[in-house]
Amino acid sequence: MRKDFDPVSVRVNAKINIGLQIVRKRPDGYHDLQTVFVPTDFYHDLLRISPCASDFLFELESEEDLGNNDNNLCVKAFRLLQEEYGIGGVQISLQKGIPTGAGLGGGSADAAFTLRLLTTIFQLPVSEDKMNEYALQLGSDVPFFLYNKPMYATGRGEVMTPIHLDLSSYRLKIVKPDIHVSTREAYAGVTPKETNIFLPNVLQKDVKNWKGLVVNDFEESVFAKHPELRKIKESFYHDGALYASMSGSGSAIFGLFA
Repeated sequence: MRKDFDPVSVRVNAKINIGLQIVRKRPDGYHDLQTVFVPTDFYHDLLRISPCASDFLFELESEEDLGNNDNNLCVKAFRLLQEEYGIGGVQISLQKGIPTGAGLGGGSADAAFTLRLLTTIFQLPVSEDKMNEYALQLGSDVPFFLYNKPMYATGRGEVMTPIHLDLSSYRLKIVKPDIHVSTREAYAGVTPKETNIFLPNVLQKDVKNWKGLVVNDFEESVFAKHPELRKIKESFYHDGALYASMSGSGSAIFGLFA
């Protein structure tokens, strides 16, 4: 196992959800859903892993108060691999640019990139199945960022199938207001319902036809509590967006423009 290595820095991208339907509540307390994850570099974090003399150091730079560092998913990812493989002697530095409480997957992305980098640096014998297992221990959205390409997701978000979805000819705009929506709060307000809509088929239609067909089930309750978010979505359509939606459990609103 390597003891010395060159520092490694990467840009950690965010994601948006195109469509998000909550199908049912499961006996384990989670929810079955269907959504399409799409990576975006509209926001990004900067992750750096360097060798250090002590066992482990974590340095966080953020304009937001993110609480106790021990709860950071980068730290949890390191501890998970340390417990399994005995790694150490690293400093992880994270500069946050992806806003939290936004539905953009910033923490999940940080965790996935940390797992990948540490596995590479220490040349750990981790299979793809095992990597996915580690990622899922850290959070439902973390496995997506191991693939980091458009994926149709079911289950609690961990059952993924690649989907062809090229949005490169559209301009993406994201607005994250000063509103924090917790995942717990969002799920508490949603009523699961079965659907006959198969999202990948709908997304093969022209983007201008998505409005009214491609929905985020969290919007109804979140918009009722935070009407400013509805106004942002409406303003996108007023400004010519072909499609607009809240991402994930919010509060970021995105629009696709010609």
